[in-house]
Amino acid sequence: MDEPLRIDVLTVFPGMLRGFLGESMLKRAVDKGAVVFRIVDLRDFSHDARRTVDDRPYGGGPGMIMKPEPWFEAIEALRTPESRVILMTPSGQTFRQAEARRLAGLKHLIFVCGHYEGVDDRVREALVTDELSIGDYVLTNGVLPAAVVVDAVVRLLPGVLGGGEAATQDESFTRDLLEYPQYTRPAVFRGMAVPAVLQNGNHAAVDNWHLQMALDRTARKRPDLLNKEEKEFRK
Repeated sequence: MDEPLRIDVLTVFPGMLRGFLGESMLKRAVDKGAVVFRIVDLRDFSHDARRTVDDRPYGGGPGMIMKPEPWFEAIEALRTPESRVILMTPSGQTFRQAEARRLAGLKHLIFVCGHYEGVDDRVREALVTDELSIGDYVLTNGVLPAAVVVDAVVRLLPGVLGGGEAATQDESFTRDLLEYPQYTRPAVFRGMAVPAVLQNGNHAAVDNWHLQMALDRTARKRPDLLNKEEKEFRK
């Protein structure tokens, strides 16, 4: 069996992750040996009675900045030559499915989850290898964005999903297209009928309908995802 993906999450709020990582698909991934999670409390790397991890910003300004010393000690204690150190930050690269696929092929991910007004920039300069954002909005800390990335990555690991949850080439963003509409029984519900093409057993027609619906939905909701060839096909 392949070595499991190791994921370490550094945060001052470890309790925010324990329930999330112990449920559903993520728990099954651990049970199958596909991933090993470690939640690391950054305060364990502070050295004063108050377990301080923040201080006032140089130059003034609102709020507090996370001190570099705990981050350096924690990351240096965890990282190996194969590690990627990922800072969750609004200024990072927008996280997309292609990035989830890339991360799923790696061996060790360390997530840096800041809080307060941010992390001393020397952490980013010296230790961070990747900067990711899940969208153009501000959250209280980096734990929830890290959880989103972890979920998207772990479900792509071999053997993690199966049955009704299996990852397929038809999922949204797998081909830079939104997923086509899905239906199940009954065939008619409150006057709304499942499209006839899905009920006639013609697999080629179904495949064509799936593609056309995916293209149409993407064109209406996320036209930025369509490349030139797909726009021509849709015509």
